Amino acid sequence: MREVVLDTETTGFDPETGDRIVEIGAVELMGHMATGRTYHQYINPERAMPEEAFQVHGLGDDFLRDKPKFADIGQAFLDFVGDAKLVIHNAKFDIKFLNAELKWMGLPEIPWTQAIDTLDIARKKFPGSPASLDALCRRFNIDNSSRTLHGALLDSEILAEVYLELIGGRQPDFGLTALSNSASDRPGGHWTPGARPKPLPVRLSEAERAAHKDFLAALGADALWLKT
Repeated sequence: MREVVLDTETTGFDPETGDRIVEIGAVELMGHMATGRTYHQYINPERAMPEEAFQVHGLGDDFLRDKPKFADIGQAFLDFVGDAKLVIHNAKFDIKFLNAELKWMGLPEIPWTQAIDTLDIARKKFPGSPASLDALCRRFNIDNSSRTLHGALLDSEILAEVYLELIGGRQPDFGLTALSNSASDRPGGHWTPGARPKPLPVRLSEAERAAHKDFLAALGADALWLKT
């Protein structure tokens, strides 16, 4: 199962009033495990950056001036995403902006059903508790010390860890992957359980042993259980 954890940075809150996307970051998951494949793109918004937005992400006019426009990268972005589920914190915000940009290009919009909203998951799982990305990092002891400003790729990487915690833990394979990697000398390179250093104690009582012996005797000499 392929999923893409995604985040955007923008010039403001509403594409219908002229705000644009200035950064996209995404991290690929396969079977809830990071593959190492990412997508990252800064984008020229073709407008001035408001000071309040600059204070959030630190992306100014001078830095973005020579970056490609969304029209130059929109198809490549769609190619990376494909039909994967998009894991987004507050998906309504990012999908709204992405679909506005795609619509202006004449490209297919992203269906709302393609998004998984981690904000919605967090609010249902921890009702009444703070559900921001920073709050969830504190809850799950995830290091976000490098997050001094919002950044799409960094936030996607952090969100990937938060998402895996929200759905049941960072190691959905119960750690067997790590064991198999350290046991590559075994046949096929797969993890297999080793012998117990001390056998488990017998739990049958003497009365249960006797009852079982009588049961086998009652089956007769031709009983399948008595053949070895």
